[in-house]
Amino acid sequence: MVLALCCLAQLMVVLDVSVVNVALPSIEADLGFAAAGLPWVVNGYALVFAGFLLLGGRLADVCGHRRVFLLGLGLFTAASLAGGLAASPGLLVAARAAQGLGAAVLAPATLTVLTAAFPEGAGRTRAVAVWTAAGSAGGTAGNLVGGLLTEALSWRWILLINVPVGAAALVAAARLLPGTRPHRRRRPRLDLPGAALATAGLMALAYGVARSGTSGWSSPRTALPLALGLGALAGFVALQARPAAGRTPLLPLRLFRARAIWLGNVLMLLAGASLTPMWYFLSLSMQHVLGYGPLETGLGFLPHTVLGVLVGVRLTPWAMRHVGARPLVAAGALTAAAGFLWQSRATEASTYWSGVFGPAVVMTLGSALFIAPLTTVVVSGIAPADVGAAAGVMNTVKQVGSGLGLAVLVAVAAPGGGTPAALAAAYAHAFAAMAALLAVVAALAAALPRGAGGAPRRNRRARPDG
Repeated sequence: MVLALCCLAQLMVVLDVSVVNVALPSIEADLGFAAAGLPWVVNGYALVFAGFLLLGGRLADVCGHRRVFLLGLGLFTAASLAGGLAASPGLLVAARAAQGLGAAVLAPATLTVLTAAFPEGAGRTRAVAVWTAAGSAGGTAGNLVGGLLTEALSWRWILLINVPVGAAALVAAARLLPGTRPHRRRRPRLDLPGAALATAGLMALAYGVARSGTSGWSSPRTALPLALGLGALAGFVALQARPAAGRTPLLPLRLFRARAIWLGNVLMLLAGASLTPMWYFLSLSMQHVLGYGPLETGLGFLPHTVLGVLVGVRLTPWAMRHVGARPLVAAGALTAAAGFLWQSRATEASTYWSGVFGPAVVMTLGSALFIAPLTTVVVSGIAPADVGAAAGVMNTVKQVGSGLGLAVLVAVAAPGGGTPAALAAAYAHAFAAMAALLAVVAALAAALPRGAGGAPRRNRRARPDG
């Protein structure tokens, strides 16, 4: 039941990253958004989510995962209600930002609850695999859910649907999750100056990268936020190296002494830069190249959703027990790269089976095989008091990679014209670049330490002593 609760919360958080994409035209027409303001329905959530993840992860360590889980879920649910009832563009963007804050508190707490409920070993491996599959399903199902709700009811229901689900999850969490105490006898003060620097730095950096798509990299509108963001992040690292007396650092730098953690996060950055932008480009490809409508596009993502869940829940835990995390990360990333390369071959003459379904099978099989082992590597061997911080770092790295990757890939895929053939060629460049990033992940996986994330089971009848 605890696993189901954590998966439901993670599903809600990830689903709301993409659920608004198909509904954007309806939102624009209903609330009167200006063209320049409409992207902030997406960015308002994503930027606040990325900016506050480190603080959210540390809150679970300092204040107890049950209390923080309830806080994040309550804020996310209330913000969803406000967004669904919003009567103006400003109110909707503010509600989406509040949703992002709730998600930043809730997402690390779900992983902290799992690691507390399942000790290291086969049980945790299965739990993390199911949790990862739920997140993957949320990312892929967002397009389908958004299309169905917008066409059948109204765009408002893509947010209002979270209210009854969130309320039920709050009741279940209050009954199921045990009370916890901070890991230290005397509760330390949170590092709020560090949180401010990290949040400002990440948001400025993400905003600068987003501006590069319209203003160019040399524009002051791009260069200034990038410089401010890098400066704030440098100040954050300096503050974490020497925290003030009595304050708990958001990012214990001692974590990065372990190669599994720092290299695992590098791989997660590259994975986020390729896997998350895929939904954006594939959605555009289905609509602009293959000529699908919003509902058809949402249905087109079904293979990604169903196969991702089946592989993540059934095949990945078995493979981790028998193969181990390191070779599985390499093999999965390489398989996903092959799927992206196949996707880059799609043209306006492609059918659904050759232009969507076939590549989906290969890329989803590969990504579902390597994300769960990589997640296990990043959080393995960490002291219980630092699990929330490690989860916050991992989620932050993945979100930052997604934002940076999308901005760069949009520049790479600049179309030479508006015809389906020109757009297909532009999207092909983006998918080929994603394949290259995943090939780098596969190559770097060889440097992960042996046994990180759990060693393969070689002898089922081995005695307990050896």
